Amino acid sequence: MFKPKEELINMRAILRLAFLLAFAGAALAQEYPARPVTIIVPQAAGGANDILGRLVAQMLSQELAQQFVVENRVGAGGNIGTAAAAKAPRDGYTLLFTISAAHAVNPTLYANPGFDPVKDFDPVTLVATVPFLLVVNPSVPAHSVQDLIDLAKKQPGQINYGSSGNGTTNHLLGEMFKTMAGVDMLHVPYKGVAAILTDMLGGRVQVAFASVPSVRSHVREGKLRALGVSTLKRTTVAPDVPPVGDTVKGYDADFWVALFAPAGTPANVGARLRGVLAKGLAAADVKEKFAAQGAEVVGAGPEQLAAALRNDVVKWAKVVKAASVKID
Repeated sequence: MFKPKEELINMRAILRLAFLLAFAGAALAQEYPARPVTIIVPQAAGGANDILGRLVAQMLSQELAQQFVVENRVGAGGNIGTAAAAKAPRDGYTLLFTISAAHAVNPTLYANPGFDPVKDFDPVTLVATVPFLLVVNPSVPAHSVQDLIDLAKKQPGQINYGSSGNGTTNHLLGEMFKTMAGVDMLHVPYKGVAAILTDMLGGRVQVAFASVPSVRSHVREGKLRALGVSTLKRTTVAPDVPPVGDTVKGYDADFWVALFAPAGTPANVGARLRGVLAKGLAAADVKEKFAAQGAEVVGAGPEQLAAALRNDVVKWAKVVKAASVKID
């Protein structure tokens, strides 16, 4: 049993240790990053997600006076790069910048994606949302989402909608639309957005969901007609287009891009990254650069990102299973 003097000495030692640990944690936060940081982007260079990831890397590099280098690790719909990030050291020097189409959908779409989107990662920042437009060829006698639904019900299985391939974003958007609107449209898979647009402009396929940048000029020139946006509310990147959900109740496909760290990364690292991004994403010129890529800046914290991830994993699992889509 400790004597009063010994208890006092022991308490002082505990307090001293607690102070040193707190000081060490604060020092670590100030010192990070002490060397270059790799941001894995599991999509190809030159695409919208790659461009947005490089904008994020540039912001972090400038503010933290250290290199944040984007590394594109592509393959298996984003699974290869995401799995590599999940297995990286938990020290803050390997991060993941990805889109929900890969992070929240692939665990259901693929038999073995190689990662768990929730357990393997700590959310850092929900950077932006990426809406998609429901577009039709001008020859289609539909000037609203309701017009398209009515037409599809009169001609079941006769209206074609194009996608970038089985299990891609625009495929799943189309399947969710078919299910929720109660219509039967024929899915025509292509190998990329460019091929879809070629046939849409030529009138060989009538309907598609496409990213805003890919169809913006065609809509402006009257070569395609935008009927709706996939998000629950109107978006700043296509303010004149009403949400599909105004007609098809509950339709909400708000894809997002976000920054993650391997699970177990020190909390002060994530906090420092969030602080920098909160400041950088609020800048008007940054918002303009994101809008040019069809993305609307959000800048939400880890709680909102975690909630969005959990919600999307459940939502897209239902869509994938209802459409009987599976990729080995």
